[in-house]
Amino acid sequence: MATTISSNVTRPEPEALKRAIDALAARFGNRLVTSQAVREQHAHTTTWLPTQPPDAVVMAQETADIQDVVRICAANRVPVIAFGTGTSLEGQVNAPAGGVCIDLRDMNKVLEVHAEDLDCVIQPGVTRKALNEHLRDQGLFFPIDPGADASLGGMTSTRASGTNAVRYGTMRENVLALKVVRGDGEIITTGTRAKKSSAGYDLTHLFVGAEGTLGIISELTIRLRGIPDTIAAAACSFETVRGACQATILAIQTGIPVARIELLNAAQVKACNNYSKLSLPETPLLLLEFHGSEVEVAEQSKNFRDIAAECGGGDFSWTTKPEDRTKLWQARHDAYWSVKAIRPGDSIGVVATDVCVPISRLADCVTETEDDLKRLNLLSPIVGHVGDGNFHCSLVCDVNNKEEMARGEEFMHRLVERAQAMGGTCTGEHGIGQGKQKYLKAELGPEALDAMRALKQALDPQNIFNPGKIVPAA
Repeated sequence: MATTISSNVTRPEPEALKRAIDALAARFGNRLVTSQAVREQHAHTTTWLPTQPPDAVVMAQETADIQDVVRICAANRVPVIAFGTGTSLEGQVNAPAGGVCIDLRDMNKVLEVHAEDLDCVIQPGVTRKALNEHLRDQGLFFPIDPGADASLGGMTSTRASGTNAVRYGTMRENVLALKVVRGDGEIITTGTRAKKSSAGYDLTHLFVGAEGTLGIISELTIRLRGIPDTIAAAACSFETVRGACQATILAIQTGIPVARIELLNAAQVKACNNYSKLSLPETPLLLLEFHGSEVEVAEQSKNFRDIAAECGGGDFSWTTKPEDRTKLWQARHDAYWSVKAIRPGDSIGVVATDVCVPISRLADCVTETEDDLKRLNLLSPIVGHVGDGNFHCSLVCDVNNKEEMARGEEFMHRLVERAQAMGGTCTGEHGIGQGKQKYLKAELGPEALDAMRALKQALDPQNIFNPGKIVPAA
């Protein structure tokens, strides 16, 4: 769907770009990379959006590196794109105007852990798995789990969530404060370690979800949680998707504190069975996880089993064995790759898209989406963090087949329109990037877009931070 990419960007003048790259080479030496392979790697979108590489990549190691890159690029009006691990799905790391990519993977230090206050201070390149490995011996963990081993800076920038969001919230609820490099290279501090504050504008959450368009995050203070005494994973098959959705709705409405509740439709279960060597019944499936004491987990499991039975659920099984839980959730996290394996080929693309609706409309939205797939003769397994009304479609198409691509475009458009008509959003966690800009006006209105443009102009007057993302051209 290359046609959806915004063109409201302008490449810098060649002389200005050369001056910037020469200055960066003098400052960073071999940490400035201009090889074609590395540049393309830093624009890979993991979807069928076309790759738009930067002109150079700088490997940052400390905040001063980010500041110097920004100052040099600002002086020459050269775009700057932050890069974490490259797992974003809507073209957020593409460089449609060229420019300089700042790779933050080496800024991967856990700076402070305050176990007594349940928070820590980290650099943006720390990944989710690395942080939890660091915290494990202290009985703590960071709960946001988008599936991929993304960097915390990237997760903050895309307002990520994932499988645990139904209980622990999204990045929005779990970021306490940030340090952000602004357009002149100076640092904005957005908050403190206090659990609440009414001091001034809420700058922290202005940058959470900004996708690197307003500044570059150089440090994060985030909330932590205690590792539960008991963790149980459960699986329950259903006759229909609607039944699985209804069980989810009832569980949430009755207050069962489910930590994770994931829906896989029949097509996704089949893909997971084939890829992860499982033998799950190939019907709609809910995967769940319960956290708490041994008594609490047993009670939660019993209560959900009763609800599932009312909604057409079949055998309900649960386990507290770590190896069994890991195998089940790894299969869920590998859902994207299981879909890619369904239809191999160089011209086959997979676009993982998401929408989110009020939970009362979840069953309607998912079942109507499945009907659309049948009508359009398209393959798109469905998986979702349905505890908060969020689900994903992994649409498989031959990018060289214009007729099939046109049907895919129609499906994607109808999916978003359906969610918005039900009071939902065009994206629950993937973000806008390039791919979903055209849906913002219908969702928020022109006045909201004007406000976003005003914020962008105020904080990034030269439009150097990740241009061409989020806000469409006026």
